[in-house]
Amino acid sequence: MSFPIGGIMPVGMGAVTGVAGATEGVAQAQRADGFSAVLSATFDKLQGTQAASDQLAAQAATGDLKDVHDYMIARNEASLATEMVVTFKNKAVEAFNEIMRMPV
Repeated sequence: MSFPIGGIMPVGMGAVTGVAGATEGVAQAQRADGFSAVLSATFDKLQGTQAASDQLAAQAATGDLKDVHDYMIARNEASLATEMVVTFKNKAVEAFNEIMRMPV
């Protein structure tokens, strides 16, 4: 049994969820329905992370953002989350193709 490692919670970022929050949602989904629930929860968390980053970007563009560090952290978090999900998808497709090549 593996235990997810929680991330460092950001300080002063009400709209942005931290990595620890994402792993908690994925862990709950994993207990519920397995692979499809984990995949669904991962995409939901990715969408939420990107939406928070977009919201902070809009605030930065209009001059409403008080601290640019909040946006930079959110943008990097969204970028890393996207990269992780794409890598996960590529490995899943690779594994599926490998299974399909197995002789029966």
